[in-house]
Amino acid sequence: MLKAIFYKEWIKTRWYILLAALLSLGFTLFSLFRISRILVLKGGAQHLWEVMLQKDTVFVELLEYIPLLVGLVFAIVQFVPEMHHKCLKLTLHLPYSQQKMTLSMLFYGFIVLFLCFLVNYTLLYFFFSSYFASELVSIIFTTLTPWFLAGFATYLFTAWICLEPTWRYRITNSIIAVLLLRIFFLSSTPGAYVTFTPYLVIFVILLFPLSWLSIKRFKEGKQD
Repeated sequence: MLKAIFYKEWIKTRWYILLAALLSLGFTLFSLFRISRILVLKGGAQHLWEVMLQKDTVFVELLEYIPLLVGLVFAIVQFVPEMHHKCLKLTLHLPYSQQKMTLSMLFYGFIVLFLCFLVNYTLLYFFFSSYFASELVSIIFTTLTPWFLAGFATYLFTAWICLEPTWRYRITNSIIAVLLLRIFFLSSTPGAYVTFTPYLVIFVILLFPLSWLSIKRFKEGKQD
């Protein structure tokens, strides 16, 4: 059944997955191109080290909201058709645990986002490791990590909102989501989240049950 669920989700989202991969990879490559250009014009990495230490920059600020955008649109593409075409009711009547069904759909989205983000993360790591000391690379990635975690959180929040059957709660949930997502962007100082990142991971995991709350309301017949 899990394979069937994943295949159903793949059919819905396959074109967006390609678009999201190209978009995120495009921004990553553009950021690295800009850095490479500076390396050539300034004659080496020393100038970048000085700028990073003196101006508190990690050179990839362009990527800050890209994971959030990818997670937002992916959840919309995955879950809006379930509500708009009344597919959710049919999905919930399949001979499979409804909790497991919901978790499987979310797990599929999580895997896709993880792979998409991992490609960019790996590309950035190998590039920066070639020019920066390990301490500076660590600072860059402790700055990047909350942005990628925000992508996962946005995906789960958006799924919660999309699966909610009433507009009143959708609006309320949206306001809550926007306020809580600010947690991931409170500081632009490099390395500011180094001790807080484990708590952000726990926070993201705790968002999983939210979608089930919306589905429970749907099963109870709540509607506008």
